[in-house]
Amino acid sequence: MRLLSPLIRFMDSDYFPRGIEATRAMPETMEWSRAIPFIILHLGCLGVLWVGWSPVAVAVCASLYVIRMFFITGIYHRYFCHKAYKANRTVQFLFALLGLLCVQRGALWWAAVHRHHHAHSDEEVDVHSPRQKGFLWAHIGWMTSSRNFPTDYKLIPDLAKYPELVFLNRFDLIGPLLMAIMTYGLGAILHASDPGLHTSGPQMLIWGGFISTVLLFHGTCCINSMAHVWGKPRYDTGDDSKNSFLLAIITLGEGWHNNHHRYQSSAQQGFYWWEIDPTYYVLRFLASVGIITSLKRVPESAYREEGRLGHEG
Repeated sequence: MRLLSPLIRFMDSDYFPRGIEATRAMPETMEWSRAIPFIILHLGCLGVLWVGWSPVAVAVCASLYVIRMFFITGIYHRYFCHKAYKANRTVQFLFALLGLLCVQRGALWWAAVHRHHHAHSDEEVDVHSPRQKGFLWAHIGWMTSSRNFPTDYKLIPDLAKYPELVFLNRFDLIGPLLMAIMTYGLGAILHASDPGLHTSGPQMLIWGGFISTVLLFHGTCCINSMAHVWGKPRYDTGDDSKNSFLLAIITLGEGWHNNHHRYQSSAQQGFYWWEIDPTYYVLRFLASVGIITSLKRVPESAYREEGRLGHEG
């Protein structure tokens, strides 16, 4: 067991040699040691120069982007952050496990950071506000600072009471490892069973693992950065959140960000039929078959507030 201790500490996202409070007290600056994983992830995309491409690899890349974007928007965001619907404990665990495949850390860390953002949106302590520290810092820079890595369990007592969720949050490297195994394995199986597809394990790892994950990462981060810069506000929310059709397409409905900041607990972020919200459509289907329950809709007051809705859509 002693020999495994260094590996366990490396895998444990709750392990900080300085201590959690000391880490949170560190200056909020970019650290190369924290940037290395992002650099490796992006450099991995260059592997395409060696493995080439195939229609099936590109299709898997696109499919994994869409599927995992739903895991972020429908599970991490609308469920774990805002409790926009209910799920039993087994489904909740499976949702948290699926979320790890997005390679954006654990559900509890994600929820804690996001709840803090809503409590202090675009204020000085908002860790990813373009207003405070600029576009690049809001998009990716804040994740290269050690002080933003510890999970603030005090912000998520409703989730931290489940030991299985805490386990997945601590050992979130399970996600990248599973993605690597699954994509490489899929490519290897397809190569062996149908060489005419012109794919392979390495090719599928690059397209399904690296390229798809980088696209997913930046698609998600667009909400932190772009959705507080570009678009139009509908409600006066006291921050810079805006609605954007383009961002809604990229993020399966999250681009209706000003709507969301006004009614955070609603599972529906596109308030009208022309506000496309694919995440909500999938959630409605999951509710219809009983996988989730108590889906929260847009309150009727939203359509009456200040008489503005419907004139700026």
